[in-house]
Amino acid sequence: MDAGPIADRAQRWPGQVTERTLADGRPILYFDDEATAGPVHETADDRPLLEAPRAGEVRYDVLTGEWVTIAGHRMNRTFLPSAADCPLDPTRDPARPTEVPDSAYDVAVFANRFPSFAPLTAGPVEGAPAVPFGPPDAPAYGHCDVVVFSSDHDAAVVDLPAARMRTIVEAWAQRTAAHSADPGVAEVFVFENSGQEIGVTLTHPHGQVYAYPVVAPRTGQLLEQARRHRQATGGSLLADVLAAERAEGTRVVLAGEHFTAYVPRAARWPVEVHLAPHRDVPDLAALDDAERAELAVVYQELLRRVNRFHPGVERVPYISGWHQAPTGEDRELGRLHLQLFSLLRAPGKLKYLAGSESGMGAWINDTTPERIAERLREVAS
Repeated sequence: MDAGPIADRAQRWPGQVTERTLADGRPILYFDDEATAGPVHETADDRPLLEAPRAGEVRYDVLTGEWVTIAGHRMNRTFLPSAADCPLDPTRDPARPTEVPDSAYDVAVFANRFPSFAPLTAGPVEGAPAVPFGPPDAPAYGHCDVVVFSSDHDAAVVDLPAARMRTIVEAWAQRTAAHSADPGVAEVFVFENSGQEIGVTLTHPHGQVYAYPVVAPRTGQLLEQARRHRQATGGSLLADVLAAERAEGTRVVLAGEHFTAYVPRAARWPVEVHLAPHRDVPDLAALDDAERAELAVVYQELLRRVNRFHPGVERVPYISGWHQAPTGEDRELGRLHLQLFSLLRAPGKLKYLAGSESGMGAWINDTTPERIAERLREVAS
């Protein structure tokens, strides 16, 4: 038999997806590492929940041209519960139900109970005053998924088995595709916050998927720069940046068959690395089997290096976010890439966004991108 199809099958995700419904109508999907025969995840959610939460609203800031989401219901979301009360654990005791009804799972994805954006929207408040400037307020329509990476409360993504990381990549890609197909969604952002230092409210290993009703400010800036680059050179900004970094090599920290990781030339954070596919793809859903398989390996290697960056620090807090092309207008200007960074500038010392960064958006980095890249190469596996 030809070796090509064998290799293709080896890289194909061997798992399965099962969709169920929570007590208030929110969807929950189980992503299993391996497909099994027969029904799975049939345990019902019997909690006395009311209807699924409704969206807040988005308001236009006429001073910056940006949309701000108003989600007052999130003030009461779950905050650092004890391990015994973790809502992301499997439901092992029916008397203590969680957000995941089944007693065991590999990866679970469900609509957030305290969403920033939601598909259920309310109409305008009767008698509300007119907006004095700019467009009117609008519902914060969209989707907010919680992606639970493991049933193990104390696990970390960096330590998960390779097969589990491959399942997580599949969940990212499938949720990106599902939300991108919603005509009310402008872009999809896949991300993970790790560590209480950067505001994590649930320590169970998990990430999130946000489907925004409008293009986010950072994406808007990137698209404008990409448009100017195309008008000036005819090229793709993100593709040309990747090509330049690979050619120079100074800030490249990892190079695979399908992906390259590099520290951006104007890195803002004390630890920062970008990861981009060699092929022009708009989002995670567009990656093929071989690219998804390599991504699972490369991503965990980057997390290992970040964890080793500061001697004597066991777990480095980080934010990991996948920037993807918008779903509609200007989609051709976007290109998939990961931004992985930490605000830990030294053991026990955080980079605070104080006056210059927070007040003026004028960033100052206390190290150099070249030093960051050198250190990330030194701590390779």
